[in-house]
Amino acid sequence: MISASPTQTKRYTDLRSFLQRRFGCRVHKITLDAHFTCPNLDGSKAIGGCIFCHQGSGHSTLGALSVAEQLERGKTYLRRRHKAERFLAYFQRYTNTYAPVETLRHLYDKALAVEDVVGLVVGTRPDCVPDPVLDLLQGYARRTYVAVEYGLQSIHDRTLERVNRAHGAAEFVDAVHRTAGRGIHTCAHVMLGLPGETRADMLATAQAIAALPLDGIKIHLTYVLKHTVLGDMYLQGQYRPMEITEYVETVCDVLERLPPGMVIHRLTGDPPRDLLLAPQWALHKWQVLNAIDAELIRRESFQGRQWTREQTRNL
Repeated sequence: MISASPTQTKRYTDLRSFLQRRFGCRVHKITLDAHFTCPNLDGSKAIGGCIFCHQGSGHSTLGALSVAEQLERGKTYLRRRHKAERFLAYFQRYTNTYAPVETLRHLYDKALAVEDVVGLVVGTRPDCVPDPVLDLLQGYARRTYVAVEYGLQSIHDRTLERVNRAHGAAEFVDAVHRTAGRGIHTCAHVMLGLPGETRADMLATAQAIAALPLDGIKIHLTYVLKHTVLGDMYLQGQYRPMEITEYVETVCDVLERLPPGMVIHRLTGDPPRDLLLAPQWALHKWQVLNAIDAELIRRESFQGRQWTREQTRNL
């Protein structure tokens, strides 16, 4: 088994331990809504968004608060709830590089000017990072922590078309390669249980992720929300979400295929309770995380068990 440091007690490289080692203190993300839109919503690429999307990524209640106000509110809550000492400004909702560079610079500067904010995390699409945007992020990365999270969901173009992503796997691979070597922590989002995908399809996505110059991964459950295309499919009997045992086993299969040092940012999602249609077990996050830990122990397994450098290929 891979050795564990004093802050690494999991059988995978968890984000909390990674941040503790990097900053030497307890660091938490503060989710921000900077009022971006998305090319998959505004008609520049498509209309309606992904079939699982309810008004963009996340369920925002932040309203008209400025970035600085959102950060101050988040700091107060996280200090009280989690004894957080430092913070990352997490631009999450919609596509957070989908604006002119000067607009982005203004927003990112505002976030980094807030006391005890020690870095940026930017969630975006792989088709929305032209080189000038990456140059901007690289400039920040020379003096602070910067992470970019690319929404992939699946390496299979047929799946991306089915869920109306309005981009292909090739654009993701290109974005990852153009980000590599810039000092930016690069993370991929993948979803398990997308319509039409088998476990073999999901593991093929994991193998592709393992072969790319990525630093981290977020693994999400495909849950079903009200007022979405996927929600309509579920209500009409056209989609079945994963059962908890099926999901836990697949997550462990994925972890075994990832490089040992890849940071695991997330192992399941946080669905909004008022919008969730299915599966109801998705509301019990700690039950899911504990089940993943237990399954890895049962297997006597760990992240990277089935990974070797020779098994990867450059995509």
